[in-house]
Amino acid sequence: MAVQPPPAGRRIVIENAAIATVDPRDTEYARGHVVVLGNRIESVGDGPAPAGLDGVARRIDADGHLLTPGLVNTHHHFYQWITRGLAQDAILFDWLVALYPVWARIDDRLVHTAAQGSAAALLKSGCTTAADHHYVFPRDGGDVLGAEIEAVRELGLRFTAARGSMDQGHKDGGLPPDRAVEEPDAVLAASEEAVDRYHDASPGSMLRIAVAPCSPFSVSPRLMRESAELARRKGVRLHTHGSETAEEEAYCEERFGMGPTDYFESVGWLGEDVWMAHCVHLDDSDIARFAATGTGVAHCPSSNARLASGIARVPAMLAAGVPVGLGVDGTASNESGELGTELRTALLINRLHGSPRALTGRQALRLGTMGGARVLGRQDEIGSIEAGKLADLALWKVDGLMHSSIADPVAALTFGALPPLTLLLVNGNTVVEEGRLTTVDEERIARSCARAAKELAAREK
Repeated sequence: MAVQPPPAGRRIVIENAAIATVDPRDTEYARGHVVVLGNRIESVGDGPAPAGLDGVARRIDADGHLLTPGLVNTHHHFYQWITRGLAQDAILFDWLVALYPVWARIDDRLVHTAAQGSAAALLKSGCTTAADHHYVFPRDGGDVLGAEIEAVRELGLRFTAARGSMDQGHKDGGLPPDRAVEEPDAVLAASEEAVDRYHDASPGSMLRIAVAPCSPFSVSPRLMRESAELARRKGVRLHTHGSETAEEEAYCEERFGMGPTDYFESVGWLGEDVWMAHCVHLDDSDIARFAATGTGVAHCPSSNARLASGIARVPAMLAAGVPVGLGVDGTASNESGELGTELRTALLINRLHGSPRALTGRQALRLGTMGGARVLGRQDEIGSIEAGKLADLALWKVDGLMHSSIADPVAALTFGALPPLTLLLVNGNTVVEEGRLTTVDEERIARSCARAAKELAAREK
């Protein structure tokens, strides 16, 4: 059952919290308040909430807590929740060769289960909006896109479903098994149908669709080009993997006679309506073109480290003005599945560039909130705590054993262990309370995911 929107006249008042608004001025309050009216933020400011408010359904004393915008996940593969812990010591191409045959046996029932596991982990780590890139559509798999959309709706996560695709199987020199790829015309028809059926462009939308061919090494130039044309005709965003590994760069040079950024430009894939996952191997010229065109990046630090892909040049991207958000990536290459922990990982990994100022704690928080909102084209609605924006809020407990002696509440979140999540609001609805999901039975999801993982492994054999 879908989570229903809150009553229009209901108010929630949060007081006595340290607040990091992530607004354009990076306004912070040591002890402030936020008032939520329905599904929108009515007011935010220093000190207690205004007196005499009507319709207050709940008043929260948030002493000892940090209030931030809900986190925004810009890249994921929800179906991978049931294939975690495999190919543990492989680079991307070898990892894909090992896992594609497993993924080629998924179906809509297993995808529904896996999507609930992935969405649950995201919510419990402070994530309120997520983009999922689903690109495996086995010929006998049923309605896998519909299955994941329904799974996410039940949990109450704000969602961008990126309808992926692959049309280059083994017979075409690609990595995926032939049974896991589709014909270009079928992809284009299915992508258009997904937009027509699901995409909600209205203000405050809980569900949007993006068009998302998988990668240069699994998708033909024709499908890349015509997918971009389709997306722009339908008014939706475009997503793909880009410049993830040195091997991908070599592949593009050999197959297309140019590097990844030149290739993407040649097929119409640079622009403000485009975001790409990883972008580890961008040189100065690539970064300049991303900045000039407004092309966004989903930075996935844990997955990049897990697959030994390299360290993305995030400080240089930010300095150039490239829109950058954070991504978990699939949980077969980031077994944690949490977005909250990516704040700290991004902060630390980017300092390996050699400067303690390469990325600050507040920049890491901005990547995970406003940066992600910008990448998804929703910066006017989410990503910061400002009056009129959607009530997607995370309340972190920072006065417990693990955090009470950290002087700065924002550092407690971005430098320390992931704090306990006391409250998570999505669209004004409580979806996490005292670290527990409120919309579904966590234990049921855990049991279902364990069974699904075993079933899929048995299908492989």
